Amino acid sequence: MSDQERHRKSGGRAARQATRRSAGAQREAYLVRKIKPYELASDEVLELLEHNADTILEEIGVEIRDYPSAIERFKNAGAHVDGTRVRFPRGMCRSIIQASAPREYTQHARNPLNNVRIGGDATVFAPNSGSPFVHDLDNGRRYATIADFQNFVKLSYMSPYIHHSGGTVCEPVDIPVSKRHLDMVYSHIKYSDKGFMGSVTAGERAQDSVNLARIAFGGDLADRTVMTSLINASSPLVWDATMLASAEVYAENNQACIITPFILAGAMAPTTSAGVVSQTLAESLVGMAFCQLVRPGAPVIFGSFASSMSMLTGAPTFGTPEPAMVLYTVAALARRLGVPFRSGGSLCASKLPDAQAAYESAATLIPTIMAGTNFVLHSAGWLEGGLAIGYEKFILDCDQLGMMMTFGKGLDATDNGQAMSAFQENEPGQHFLGTAHTLSNFETAFYRSDTADNNSYEQWVEDGSQDAATRANRLWKERLAGYEPPPLDDAIDAELQDYITKRKAELPDTFG
Repeated sequence: MSDQERHRKSGGRAARQATRRSAGAQREAYLVRKIKPYELASDEVLELLEHNADTILEEIGVEIRDYPSAIERFKNAGAHVDGTRVRFPRGMCRSIIQASAPREYTQHARNPLNNVRIGGDATVFAPNSGSPFVHDLDNGRRYATIADFQNFVKLSYMSPYIHHSGGTVCEPVDIPVSKRHLDMVYSHIKYSDKGFMGSVTAGERAQDSVNLARIAFGGDLADRTVMTSLINASSPLVWDATMLASAEVYAENNQACIITPFILAGAMAPTTSAGVVSQTLAESLVGMAFCQLVRPGAPVIFGSFASSMSMLTGAPTFGTPEPAMVLYTVAALARRLGVPFRSGGSLCASKLPDAQAAYESAATLIPTIMAGTNFVLHSAGWLEGGLAIGYEKFILDCDQLGMMMTFGKGLDATDNGQAMSAFQENEPGQHFLGTAHTLSNFETAFYRSDTADNNSYEQWVEDGSQDAATRANRLWKERLAGYEPPPLDDAIDAELQDYITKRKAELPDTFG
């Protein structure tokens, strides 16, 4: 058999490239950052913003809607109550949080190799969340289904750069709202063994999530944190029963809550970045303090999601400078408070996986890393301001996450990184291609993209003249075709399905 025939039978150049890529893509449970967080604001400015947030809480307060037990908790802790308006003495919420909230915590996964540390110098990437639509090059934009949901759980499970399975990666609209949380949590448990998020659309759905997690972990959580779930304020300055009830369930069970105001600057907050920061801090302090009042020591993450808006159309905009400034500033405030921080992602307003999607996502993702973000929701797949998750966009974003995994580790100053042996081996004027140092490092020396085409123009034409989205279309299909599920004990699987069957029989079919 000739060499040419052997290459064809083994897959040729493409197969060899895939082999080299897989050799360089080492699986890590999460990113441990070696670069210092970038500080945008001075200590004096940060102190001013903290003072402003306390002024908002002391003089204006927040509305607590339809959840009198939360008002009672705050009142007993020293807050001033006037009907549903709750005002907080200066520094009250901060002192409650700093007395018990952990600076970092471990979220346990079904597979202990996928446990993640959240806080400190750790960064955890989680996929897109909340989109009712999906997009791919073959079918365009359409409503998401449970099959799409499962596909994205599988793609997240297979990616070495996605550390967490996420939550509502897309809304499976083919299942009633009242029941879909059961199918979503089960899909995370069945098709992945990475950490996941629970439902927050009602207190009883949060409890279902805890119950399913308890079954998945052998019947007893043993006080372990196995879910990190998203709790949004109803900005401006409102906390409602839905979110507080869910937060209460999770905190009671020692499960983590990401306390995040969702702010569209100019609509749900002032137009200025400093104003957005002060409001974000004020709203988050209330949510995090509530969790500590429910259970001191329950893990919380200080979250920020801030978008600018088009003052012509009212539409959210992404990748602009103002949200990046908010991100950097709130990250610093989280470090001063002493809790983990969530923000950022691969955000864009583009409807397609095109150049706009790329540069807007990059303009969000780079500040995410540089700010020292600990938990990154919407890391992959986000399109159309979050209304859609894209199959091709997911693949392209994962490639960028791989680059951030390399960048975040900073400069390698080990003996190998210094490469002095290469200088000593090589004479001036000679290239380094044949040195022992190059030969021992060439497989892992540089990040290798699995979506970018770096070949010559002629080779690119020979390979079909494909753009990045077309290559990503092929990749997500190949990955799903090669998916193999993680092990799940048959008895546990049967118990999960039995719980879901019983709960669905008890719940009405509602789509609102």
